[in-house]
Amino acid sequence: MNDQYKSGFAALIGRPNVGKSTLMNCLIGQKIAITSNKPQTTRNRIQTVYTSKEGQIVFVDTPGIHKAKNRLGDYMVNVASKSLKEVDVILWLVEPSNFIGAGERHIIEQLQKINTPVILVINKIDKVKREDILAFIDTYRKELDFAEIVPVSALKGENTDELIKCIMAYLPYGPAFYDEDVITDQPERQIVAELIREKALYCLEEEIPHGIAVTIERMKRRGKIVDIDATIVCEKDSHKGIIIGKQGSMLKKIGTTARADIEEMLECRVNLQLWVKVKKDWRDSDFLLKNFGYNPKERE
Repeated sequence: MNDQYKSGFAALIGRPNVGKSTLMNCLIGQKIAITSNKPQTTRNRIQTVYTSKEGQIVFVDTPGIHKAKNRLGDYMVNVASKSLKEVDVILWLVEPSNFIGAGERHIIEQLQKINTPVILVINKIDKVKREDILAFIDTYRKELDFAEIVPVSALKGENTDELIKCIMAYLPYGPAFYDEDVITDQPERQIVAELIREKALYCLEEEIPHGIAVTIERMKRRGKIVDIDATIVCEKDSHKGIIIGKQGSMLKKIGTTARADIEEMLECRVNLQLWVKVKKDWRDSDFLLKNFGYNPKERE
């Protein structure tokens, strides 16, 4: 590595559903974070790595900052807040708008308390007229002293090269944290569980928005096939019936769509078996939260 090489951490923050995970997947060039049109999809802090000859950016995709309603909510908010103090630069994603709502005001309050440089990323510019973008920039510029303001479309990959350049400008000089072929710190089992959860969120109706978790019971390679046994955990018996569907049709749909993504990631054939279990109020149980991969201590 030369002495001009840069490396550091960038946190992605924003209200739920502004496109944080889509942007991260776009910048990395591979799907790591799950995406869904339901808010609070990202529950853990996911680290992904962008490496080029100029430097290395470790992206931390935090859960959306929002007002917590249960212990899982507390955990998610705490993880997001903690991330802001531990990074070199913050990317705050917003939707293109002249209106700053209560959720954004809450984030502005959090950002005013810290000294980390903040890059405002106005996402979804593919949905608006070009001439309106300057007005959106002007609306936000008055609220906080941003290091940079960059309009992008994460979905279309527009202006993301410019965003990478802006991030690099705020990183310190130093050696890479990860080998150049590493793209995430997430273990394979975790990504597989998240991919299944994404497909469940996508296939299921609104009545089961967040009350599911996925655990991987077994993941074993057998020649050119990987056998995976996974359990979808829900909070109510009525939810279990919806997840399974008529004659198992919904569970089959979730499994089929998840398997395609898992096979692409693992680059081999996958034999996926899904089960459904009910664990009442798991989102308010420290023991179960820990069991499903969310460390309750991170709320403290």
